[in-house]
Amino acid sequence: MKTRKLGRDGFDVSEVGLGCWQLGADWGEGVRRDIGLEILTTAVGQGVRFFDTADVYGDGRSEDLIGQFLRHYDGPRIRIATKFGRAAGVYPDGYTEDSLRRGVEASRARLGVEALDLVQLHCIPTEVMRQGAIFDWLRKLQAEGAIRHFGASVETVEEGLLCLEQEGLLSLQVIFNLYRQKLVTELLPQAAAKGVGIIVRLPLASGLLSGKFTTETAFAETDHRNYNRDGAAFNVGETFAGLPFDTGVSLTEKLKAMAPAGMTVAKMAQRWILDHPAVSTIIPGASSPDQILRNAAASDLPPLGKALRDDLAAFYEAEVKAHIRGAY
Repeated sequence: MKTRKLGRDGFDVSEVGLGCWQLGADWGEGVRRDIGLEILTTAVGQGVRFFDTADVYGDGRSEDLIGQFLRHYDGPRIRIATKFGRAAGVYPDGYTEDSLRRGVEASRARLGVEALDLVQLHCIPTEVMRQGAIFDWLRKLQAEGAIRHFGASVETVEEGLLCLEQEGLLSLQVIFNLYRQKLVTELLPQAAAKGVGIIVRLPLASGLLSGKFTTETAFAETDHRNYNRDGAAFNVGETFAGLPFDTGVSLTEKLKAMAPAGMTVAKMAQRWILDHPAVSTIIPGASSPDQILRNAAASDLPPLGKALRDDLAAFYEAEVKAHIRGAY
């Protein structure tokens, strides 16, 4: 597993990290605690050294599971990123210095750490970002030693650019994949110029780019790929990259024909992201140890050729762009 530095002044992260939403077991089929611990064990065995979680994943369950794992872990250092800003009583208008402090203290307790490696604002309202006071509170917590770094998870290019104006911002977490290429032209270059690391969530577009779905694929009632596929619960861009499901399945079939010989569309999709130097790490989720093995392999793949990258950019412009819905 190769590593990259998260931001100019940050720490080393594995090119492939682990998104830990599913470990909260609050959507889909859920992940049993023993399977969750096996996933974490398999991940570190593959060289994964970066976990991304949040205080609201399973109402703290994901952080608690990671904390349980860390208590018995004795190996190379793992960096943990968590998030604040979507809990009940905070989102959408309860952002105070006190609520942030309480959130940070609760995350530290669940993870069992003295200081949080990285706290990210969790897709908070654009106006709260624009006002800026919440960044002052983060800087204060950093100066006090409660957190080592801070960043922001954002939904749109506009939000990302707003955050880039903040002194001390280490990272941006963004939706970026073959179906969400808008970030290439402005946000990624500006982040690189400012020394801000890029954490990529949804590299496989909620599984669309795994190439395993058909239009007949059914998801559990509690799975966001069922209840949020049209944005009924939160930003539709967080589910299938904002594409209508049937359209996404059809587009993925076309991508399969573009993949190099011996390479799955999933591996091509993940390698395409890592071919952007501004990207620090991708954080695919995994509901089984086998998925960890497949995802981790992306770090060892050779870069895609320029001709293929050009073809994938043209494919996005001609066939994907017009179908994307939601904030972007």
